[in-house]
Amino acid sequence: MARQHVHNRRAGRGNGGSSWISYSDIMAALVLVFVLFLVYNLYHYNQLLTIKSKELEVQQSIVMSQKSQLEEQAGILIIQQANLDAASVALSQAQSDLKEREDELAQQTIILIGKMDELDEAKATLAARETELNTLQLQLSAQQELFEAQTRQLEEMVGVRSSIIRELSQVLSQSNIAAQVDPNTGDITLDSKVFFQTNSSEIREDGKALLDRFVPVYLSVLLQDRYLDYVGEIIIEGHTDSSGTYLKNLQLSQARALSVAEYCLTMPLLSSAQRELLQKILTAKGRSNNDLVYNADGTENMEASRRVEFKFNLKDTEMIYEMNRILNMTEHSSDVQP
Repeated sequence: MARQHVHNRRAGRGNGGSSWISYSDIMAALVLVFVLFLVYNLYHYNQLLTIKSKELEVQQSIVMSQKSQLEEQAGILIIQQANLDAASVALSQAQSDLKEREDELAQQTIILIGKMDELDEAKATLAARETELNTLQLQLSAQQELFEAQTRQLEEMVGVRSSIIRELSQVLSQSNIAAQVDPNTGDITLDSKVFFQTNSSEIREDGKALLDRFVPVYLSVLLQDRYLDYVGEIIIEGHTDSSGTYLKNLQLSQARALSVAEYCLTMPLLSSAQRELLQKILTAKGRSNNDLVYNADGTENMEASRRVEFKFNLKDTEMIYEMNRILNMTEHSSDVQP
């Protein structure tokens, strides 16, 4: 068994050499395969590298082209940026101008609001003035109507006075009574020497006879129905000349006027109706030497100054005087109007 075991070991050694050679061959083959694989890979890599290099060159060319385009775009962008900056400056200026315009507009708006307030106030004032004007127009219309009515009344009264004066002149002339009738006022002057002695207030017979003829004719005109509503007063005035003192002449003129009035009221030729009416409207006044009569040369006419006057006033005489004053003022105001 020992020999067999040694023989096996030897035999094993011999086989081991063969195995080592085979392994070397395998390894060499593997190395060759690896080298071939490496060469193939190197070749393939070189081919791929060449392709990639060409592709890279193409990409570089594209990149260069794009870079050139980018630079052009950058130039354009710079220009556009410059234009944008200029536009921004212009916009800023425009905004500044717009701000100024807005401020001006705001100021003008404030002024406009003020003007509108003033206009509203003016409209309110105008409306108030129009209301006042309408009121004044109504008042003026009422006053105009009143004035026209008073004017008609004045014209009627003036017509009545003219009619009385005209009729008095006619009836006195027809009755052959020497008496002076004032054509404007209707005053009738009677010579006092017919009535009185010097410094006397007692009526002479000639004076009574003249009164008996004059008074009924005078009253037949003034107291007739168509004038009765207009006649407000019959006045007997006594006048003296300038000789003597004023007070003495006043007493004398008043006494003479009163004597004539008393005689008229007790005159038997008057009817009771005439006497009753005469008592209501007859007045006696002494004027002393306040209303003297003068000659053409300016000297006093002593005889004419000594006189008795019969006067009459229509009703509302003061109103007539006032209306005459208003009429005169109206005429004067119309004269100065443009």
